[in-house]
Amino acid sequence: PTLAEKMKSLGYKTHQVTANIATTHIFGLDRGYDEVRRIWNLVDAKFNKLQQFLVLVGKPRMRRLLLSKDAVMLRMAEDLKVGTSWLQLTHLDTFNEARKILTANEAKGEQSFIFLNLMESHFPYHVAPTFKTSAKGVMNQIREILALFHTVNQSFMRTGKIGFKPDMLRVLKARQRSSWEILAPSINEFVKEMHEDKDNLVIFASDHGDNFGEQGWMYHFSNVTDAGNKVPLFWLPHDNRRKATIDTPVNSKDIYEAILKASGDPQAKSFVEEPETSTSVMQSYWYNNREKTLPEFKYNQMCFVENNNRYLLRNEQWMQAPVGEDGYEPSFENMPHNTNPIEEVVKDSERRKYLLKTAAEFEAFSKKVGIE
Repeated sequence: PTLAEKMKSLGYKTHQVTANIATTHIFGLDRGYDEVRRIWNLVDAKFNKLQQFLVLVGKPRMRRLLLSKDAVMLRMAEDLKVGTSWLQLTHLDTFNEARKILTANEAKGEQSFIFLNLMESHFPYHVAPTFKTSAKGVMNQIREILALFHTVNQSFMRTGKIGFKPDMLRVLKARQRSSWEILAPSINEFVKEMHEDKDNLVIFASDHGDNFGEQGWMYHFSNVTDAGNKVPLFWLPHDNRRKATIDTPVNSKDIYEAILKASGDPQAKSFVEEPETSTSVMQSYWYNNREKTLPEFKYNQMCFVENNNRYLLRNEQWMQAPVGEDGYEPSFENMPHNTNPIEEVVKDSERRKYLLKTAAEFEAFSKKVGIE
């Protein structure tokens, strides 16, 4: 069951306010919500039609739709409307929708579970109220557009080359930082209002980081680099003010259980209360880029963290690298053949059992989906 379904069974009114279509019916993640508010349907577009066309045509899925019967039959209307959250800031609109929901539910004496998804610091990284380039000079702005195009199209997977020079990698990374600086004050204000003024449990998290050339990769989706492994998680409980930093590596999928525990489910476990019960594991699956992904990128990966080291299983070979610090991304090196770090490094028996089971399931699923 989804978290929303479980929260509904605990007596909460469940709502989603999202700027990301991937959190809705696309993957069935709308299950269990009493209401889903798609922010792109609730705000007026502030950009012109040429901006919309140029940005959306850069997305491979949109290009296929534009050339398909669906376009002629006007079935891509929502896809085009979704571009609103790609092309302009919508975070204030998202927060205001959440405020309306809470006010209405509080008036009826109902408890609320609200999931918000913001897209400002997601690709293409908002640096202005509507889409614009950030580099100085016309030629650099053209190069920036091309870099964004190559990134969203995952050209790296088809060519083996990043497709643009290191200075543009730095521009893209700076775009993401700039978008966060735009977003942060409003998040701070909203969280203070929700947590301190209204005394709610507030959780702030991210799904994955991007690879801006780390380990030679230019990859928007998650990978087993530190960018994929290290994502922010702030847990602000409603019932105490004690501050603490948890340095134990935990698995973000365990947020599910922790929220249920905090919401009254006696069967659930909380990695906030017992971080040692969470095991940091990440899986990454190869990306089929229009049937043109190069053979050298057709592999799946499972990685776990133990004793400040990352252990990676790729193509039946275990590899090892320390956890990076201060933006440094150590490279993985092969471990001796037939080495299994789960058996040799992990001392806790329950943890070892869990990792062995996870690795077996990972390898079984990898064989099931294949690489062709």
